Amino acid sequence: MSNLEIVTGAGPVGWTVARQLAEQGRRVRVLTRSGSGPDHPLIERRKVDVSDATALREAFDGATDVYHCIHAAYTADAWERELPAAEQTVLEAAGHIGAVVVFPESLYSYDASRQPMTEHTPRSADSGKRGVRTRLLKAREESPTPTVSVVASDFFGPQVLNAHAGERMVPVVLAGKTMRVLGSADLPHSFTYIHDFAAAMIAAAHDPALWNSVLHAPTAPAVTQRQMVEAYAKAAGVSVPKVGTLPGWAIRGAGFVHQGSRELAEMLYQFEEPFVMDSSESEARLGLSPTPLDRAAEETVRWWQDRSVAAAG
Repeated sequence: MSNLEIVTGAGPVGWTVARQLAEQGRRVRVLTRSGSGPDHPLIERRKVDVSDATALREAFDGATDVYHCIHAAYTADAWERELPAAEQTVLEAAGHIGAVVVFPESLYSYDASRQPMTEHTPRSADSGKRGVRTRLLKAREESPTPTVSVVASDFFGPQVLNAHAGERMVPVVLAGKTMRVLGSADLPHSFTYIHDFAAAMIAAAHDPALWNSVLHAPTAPAVTQRQMVEAYAKAAGVSVPKVGTLPGWAIRGAGFVHQGSRELAEMLYQFEEPFVMDSSESEARLGLSPTPLDRAAEETVRWWQDRSVAAAG
């Protein structure tokens, strides 16, 4: 049987999944519109638009697993316009060859008033970007193609740029500048390390007993945003910078004239109240545990430092 595995998209999640698969000795085919992806002898990169059903079927030929990791512009309109159709095309192509499709998923659809959020928390959000995620999950559940949705909270780590604990935080800490975080700096918030996220997706794909389920990626105990800043500073061997906040009222006000702020304002509830994810049940099912925060912070800081050196050279 072929051990070819397909990864659609080469953002931080797709990139990390592809690298981990290749490092396990598996053949990987990464599909993107640009032909981008990690460089590895076992990774083949192809220019394929996942909306092209014919090209997708050809690219999927011989595969056993599909990791669908594409993303769209961070707006509800873009998500509604692009993601459901792309997922259906991928599900149909995968179903044609009998492959499972594994999706990275967020906590957006969850009823966050129930803390901590577990695999059994209602996923019932019905408006904006949150509603799009709810409808995507429902469509996967109804598909005849086997699926697994692996849920992460805000993720961080190597390759993760546009994230609350990515370029908005790490370079600021390394530069010793004042860090300004959304909402409150001192409420518990779950952060998922991207290597743990990818490992969970791979484990789920390879275990049919886990198919047709929603799992939580192994995620270390929740910390505050201030504690994340402190972890990065300790890992880098620098002084902890001052931590201030960007108040919700300012972001909501900006949203009246700026779409990016308006899209961000929709998600402020995650930083103005506790936002805690419990992954213990899924950890037991996957046989995985989260990377300790200190080690994850060290690996993340090292990647950013190496990136800065490469850019300077």
